[in-house]
Amino acid sequence: MAAYLVGMALVLDFFDGFAARLLKVSSPIGKDLDSLADMVTFGVVPGLMTYKLLAMSAADTPWLKYTALIIPVFSCIRLAKFNNDVRQSDSFIGLPTPANAMVICSIPLIVTGDSALSILYINWLEQPYFLITMFVVLSLLLVSEIPLLALKFKDFKLAGNGIRYLFLGVSLLLILTLKVMAIPLIIVFYILLSIVNNIFFKAKV
Repeated sequence: MAAYLVGMALVLDFFDGFAARLLKVSSPIGKDLDSLADMVTFGVVPGLMTYKLLAMSAADTPWLKYTALIIPVFSCIRLAKFNNDVRQSDSFIGLPTPANAMVICSIPLIVTGDSALSILYINWLEQPYFLITMFVVLSLLLVSEIPLLALKFKDFKLAGNGIRYLFLGVSLLLILTLKVMAIPLIIVFYILLSIVNNIFFKAKV
């Protein structure tokens, strides 16, 4: 249920900026409240889910579950950097917290699946040290200096949004074919597409 609610919050977070621009409303308080909501939804909640996942998969080594604290800590740093980094007014530097939350929140949905591909995923996701490695890598990506594609639209015209529509189209195709198991692949594709865009097109993301 927590994973589904975070998914709903993700949809609302995608459209809130566009709605604010459409209604021509903004304020410094709104910016702070937006970050606070992001911290709770995409930082604290995934951190608690990570704690629970590690508590179940590493029952013999209970101290491992406390490594889940890195998720909210690095999410907090990521959001603080975003609010104070002028380079990120129209783009992202480092993995956005919603993308990180998507990967983490997909795990309980994947492990409850019964398809052959789900079973293959589960074999990895039941390994606590694999989970910890994944969470550490995601946390480091949150505060990295990698320029990543900003998916918030100022308008829905094709001009200037081509790479965004490409990402959304491929993501939709993956979801239709792999369902929830597509989420980690979508985030990997997002990072790779951003890197390719930076190297070959040098477009402003």
